[in-house]
Amino acid sequence: MDVLLIGGGLAGLAAALDLNARGHRVTLVERKQYPFHKVCGEYVSNEVLPYLRRLGADPAELAPAAITQFVLSSPGGRLLTSPLDLGGFGVSRYLLDDFLYRLAVARGVIFYLKSTVTDVTFDTTADRHTVTLADGRQLGARVVLGTYGKRAALDRQLQRPFFTQRSPYLGVKYHLRLPGFARDVIALHNFSDGYAGISAIEEDKLCFCYLTTRANLKQHGTIPAMEREVLARNPRLREILDAAEVLYPQPEVINEISFAPKQPVEQHVLMVGDAAGLITPLCGNGMAMALHGAALAAAATHEFLVGHTSRARLESNYAWAWQAQFGARLRVGRAVQRLFGGPVLSELVVGGLRHWPAAVRALMRRTHGQPF
Repeated sequence: MDVLLIGGGLAGLAAALDLNARGHRVTLVERKQYPFHKVCGEYVSNEVLPYLRRLGADPAELAPAAITQFVLSSPGGRLLTSPLDLGGFGVSRYLLDDFLYRLAVARGVIFYLKSTVTDVTFDTTADRHTVTLADGRQLGARVVLGTYGKRAALDRQLQRPFFTQRSPYLGVKYHLRLPGFARDVIALHNFSDGYAGISAIEEDKLCFCYLTTRANLKQHGTIPAMEREVLARNPRLREILDAAEVLYPQPEVINEISFAPKQPVEQHVLMVGDAAGLITPLCGNGMAMALHGAALAAAATHEFLVGHTSRARLESNYAWAWQAQFGARLRVGRAVQRLFGGPVLSELVVGGLRHWPAAVRALMRRTHGQPF
């Protein structure tokens, strides 16, 4: 085959559709069966719309929520509001990923579902990869893209430095119904050692997703207890937790969320989306970055597959393009994250930004891209 993708999230599915449309034989390995939920804020910047439309995957048919306003609260409940210059849309990963998967199947992309990659090797003489699955099957490919998200056992096999560093962060997500919540708003509510985002998705549902620390959870024992004792100290979050109808009984949870720098190419594997670098969730742009990364990787891979560039040039071109597009966004995101989480500093920052709307919009521009 020409290309094998490891992981079927947004980055993998978009890259599969892109490369398939360019005439290449594409295979994707995904450890789950579609559709499935993921810990994700489920807000997408409108910068991705031209690309999705070029792929023949316009999300409009999913009836997403149109989001045009941003609200930020301090741990004490003080509010800052700002328009979103570019705007975005809200749609669940359960719906969006399944939509892209079905398009890819219909167009001839080969899927290995409920399958896990345990090893990737590269033969320099043959200039090809061999990918080994957990059941022992081996697949060969000229190019391999790592599109498996934030963290996987494969990172250990590839000896990626961030994998050996413990991260204090965990993420929690619910879908809710909450009468009266404005469907054109994405809100970010701060609390001690964390922040929670809430925004509309399809139908009458909301995505409620928050980042906090293992220490917070360990101190209070359970997620419900932590929510009562920590999140609910913010009166805006207390209103949500008291009034919302939770649409599935157990939240989606992910541990060891790392914002440490990663490399976009590892042992000749092109990393895309969160596998290449994770922007802090408070910037609200991870889904758009995954799709944009897919566009960059697909374009670079195509040039190699049609013989216009060498393997070395493929990897250097992609690494350069990735850093040029996302390096500054990730650095700004890490800097912004340091301003929140501590109650005193968060209150000061929100209080100051309330009177400096130009700074708020400038920060948004620094963590978002342009339509592509």
